[in-house]
Amino acid sequence: MEAPNWLGYPFAAEILALPKGQRFTDIDNTGALAQAILDTIREPLLVLDKDLRVITANRSFYLMFRMNSQDVQGRPVYALGDGQWNIPELLLLLESIAPRHALMEAYEVEQEFSGIGRRTMLLNARSVFYEENYDATILLAIEDITEQRAKERELQELLQHKELLLQEMQHRVANSLQIIAGILLIKARTVRSEETRLHLQDACQRVMSVAAVQRHLQASEPGALSIELGPYLARLCKTLEVSMIDNSRPVSLELHVDGGVVSSSQAVSIGLIVTELVFNALKHAFPDDWSDGTVVVAYELAEPNWRLTVSDNGKTNPGLGTTIIEALAKQLNACVEVLMNPLGTTVSITHAAFASRPPAALNERKAGCVV
Repeated sequence: MEAPNWLGYPFAAEILALPKGQRFTDIDNTGALAQAILDTIREPLLVLDKDLRVITANRSFYLMFRMNSQDVQGRPVYALGDGQWNIPELLLLLESIAPRHALMEAYEVEQEFSGIGRRTMLLNARSVFYEENYDATILLAIEDITEQRAKERELQELLQHKELLLQEMQHRVANSLQIIAGILLIKARTVRSEETRLHLQDACQRVMSVAAVQRHLQASEPGALSIELGPYLARLCKTLEVSMIDNSRPVSLELHVDGGVVSSSQAVSIGLIVTELVFNALKHAFPDDWSDGTVVVAYELAEPNWRLTVSDNGKTNPGLGTTIIEALAKQLNACVEVLMNPLGTTVSITHAAFASRPPAALNERKAGCVV
C-alpha cells in the first residue's frame, strides 16, 4: 500500500494585513493581540519557528496536554512532554513545510501522552511567511480524534460479530435442511402408497435443492451483499448435474451466462428457479428411452433488464408446476412465460422487455456444465 502523501503544495501564505494597507507588525502590542486570537481557537495550536521550536501555544493546547508555558515555550516540539512528538516521519514533514511553503494535512498520531493517557491526534500544519526576510513560522493544529476512532473500531467489531452470527445461522439452516431431507427420505421408504412415496421423494428433492442454493451462497465471499451470477450458477448447475444425471442417462446440462451481479436475496430466488426448472426437466422431459437430451440454462443481460430461460429438447410436459416459479418471479419483479412445442419446452423469467438475440440452438450441444 502506498504511503499517504501528507504534504500538499497549493498554498502560499498571505501576509496578515489590516485595512488601509497597515501591516499587522506595525501595531503596538501585537504579541498580546496575536495570543488573544490564538486563544479563541478551540483546537490546540502551536506556533513554531523554522527550527521547530515553540514560539507560543494557545490556551486549548495547555488545557488538553496539562502543561504550562515554562514546559512549552522555547522548546523544540520533539522535546515536549515525554517526547511523544519525537516521530522521525513527522519531524521530516514539519522541516519541509517552511522552506517549501508546503502544508501538512491529516497526519495521524497515536501515542501515550503523560497526564491524559493514550490518544489519537490528527495534525495539520502550514507556514506563514512575510514580504520582508523574516523567518517563516509554522502553525501546527492538533485535533483529538480518539473517540471517533474508538467508535469506528467498535462499529467494525460489531460488523465482524454480525458476520460471525450470520455464518453460524447459515450453517445451522443448511444442517436443518439436510435433517429434514433425511427424514422425508426415510419416510418415503416406509410408506406403502406409491403415490405418497413419490410425493415424499419430490419434497425431499426440493429440500435438497434449497440446501444446494444455500450452500453455494455460502461459498461466495463472506458478508457479500452482491453475488456474481456466472460463478454462482456454474457451481449450482454442476451440483445438479452430478446429483441428477448419471451415466445411464444420455442427458447434458449447459449454462450460458452474459455476466451480471445481483443482490444475495435475488441470487436465492434465481437459484431456486433454476433448480426447480432443471429438476422438472430432468424428471419429466426425458423418458428412459429418450436419447441425446439437453437442458440449457441461459441468462441474458441488457441492464437494467434481464431474462433467465431454462429450455429442454425433451417430451412436452403440460404438467409443469409453475406455482413456485411464479411466486419466485414475483419476488424478482419478473414475469413468467412458458413455451411448449414438439421441439421441447422453454420457460422464460423476464425482468422488463428487451430485444434479445436469438436463443442458442439446442443442436449446438456441449457435454457438462458450460459457462
